[in-house]
Amino acid sequence: QVQLVESGGGLVQPGGSLRLSCTGSGVNLSSVDMGWYRQAPGKQREFVALITVRGRANYADSVKGRFTISRDNAENRVYLEINSLRFEDTAVYYCNRVLQTFAWGQGTQVTVSS
Repeated sequence: QVQLVESGGGLVQPGGSLRLSCTGSGVNLSSVDMGWYRQAPGKQREFVALITVRGRANYADSVKGRFTISRDNAENRVYLEINSLRFEDTAVYYCNRVLQTFAWGQGTQVTVSS
């Protein structure tokens, strides 16, 4: 059974940075297209970024130029570097396979507050 675990969230001031990490058990993350998603309070989960098995990245317009997705195949991890954080980036961040999602993990909370 696949289990995804996200980590690295926290409380940061506007303009700050975080590095989110995603690891998976029961799955070789390097063999699937992986994405990051987020869900803000009272809102639906939304797409943030994806990285293909070949390392090609794509981003939601709202995060382009501020977020960077990457993967470390040796560590079986997918990362999301988030910079220039804004209040509206506050959300629980999740990783998952693109399109045919696995069971969702617990996510990691990112809170942007002054």
